[in-house]
Amino acid sequence: MVSKNTICLWYDGTALDAATFYAETFPDSAVGAVHRAPGDFPSGKEGDVLTVDFTVLGVPCLGLNGGPAFKHSEAFSFQVATDDQAETDRLWNAIVGNGGQESACGWCKDKWGLSWQITPRALTDAMTGSDPAAAKRVFDAMMGMRKIDIAAIEAARRG
Repeated sequence: MVSKNTICLWYDGTALDAATFYAETFPDSAVGAVHRAPGDFPSGKEGDVLTVDFTVLGVPCLGLNGGPAFKHSEAFSFQVATDDQAETDRLWNAIVGNGGQESACGWCKDKWGLSWQITPRALTDAMTGSDPAAAKRVFDAMMGMRKIDIAAIEAARRG
């Protein structure tokens, strides 16, 4: 069954590689149908992979091999809520260690240029709690981080 709303992500011939990496890295993720072009198109030939149906953390996606015209930007990202430091480290290290790059405040990019926010629930809880002074301390601590350090977030929350 086709989802009523699917995120379409543009790739330059690497949609199947990206979908496979996401399926191997994130739980509740899988590669579905791979559709090949029925004819030549501006960035490929008949028989090349045109689209890939996949899910990331249960979210339906379509990878489109549209060519080099458009690049991913931070204007779109997947935000992944993690339960502990081990999960945070595993996901962050998988993305960055597979040709990706670190950014600030829990953000990183995969090797295809797609942005990810690897966000521990402890960070979200501390930033949205009822103590504004604690939230400010946590915010200030987060601003100096790349990958989020939950122990440092909890220490900032306690003051």
